[in-house]
Amino acid sequence: MTNPTTSWMDIAFTPAVKAAQTRRGSREGYARMRTKGKTRTAIDAGLGDFIAHARSFYLATASSKGQPYIQHRGGPPGFLRVLDEQTLAFADFSGNRQYISTGNLDENPNAMIFVMDYRTKHRVKIWGTAKVVESDEALIETLMPDNYVARAEAAIVFTVASWDTNCPQHIPLMVFAEDVETLAERVTALEAENARLRARHSNDPIATRDAP
Repeated sequence: MTNPTTSWMDIAFTPAVKAAQTRRGSREGYARMRTKGKTRTAIDAGLGDFIAHARSFYLATASSKGQPYIQHRGGPPGFLRVLDEQTLAFADFSGNRQYISTGNLDENPNAMIFVMDYRTKHRVKIWGTAKVVESDEALIETLMPDNYVARAEAAIVFTVASWDTNCPQHIPLMVFAEDVETLAERVTALEAENARLRARHSNDPIATRDAP
């Protein structure tokens, strides 16, 4: 069970991190923030909605020796699921079969999920632990997105310890190709409607008579 008073700062701000903050002048400010700040250890409605619209995120793991690894995960909106206020899960799609994240989680459950929305320039960082579930076919099937062309080898279940948002500074503004295609279709439809109205206007004798 997650300690309800645990902040992401308690997890991320190790003695070495605090020493670096002291050296660079930010330690005092973060100490005040930790004292007065709100701890976010559960998935609330806002975070749940943000996750529900996510099309990709980054999963960070590390080996027992501390060797880090970051893996991109992508899928249709909703492929990262909220199971309850402490739990996220997603289908582990078949890929290049290196299984680095899987192996890391077998020996070190500490993990992090970093969700980025380039369209709105928002990002959320989530600390916790994760495990790979290979034998629960019902869970894997539940997590599989509808009509998505992929094969799931397992499920990854992530237990949230704490989370926080990041400022949007330096996030590039990007849009998805399908969003551009949808916009292009709308523009084409509007242009056709405009041409139809112009043609009707030019053939209207009253409109023609009143035209300058």
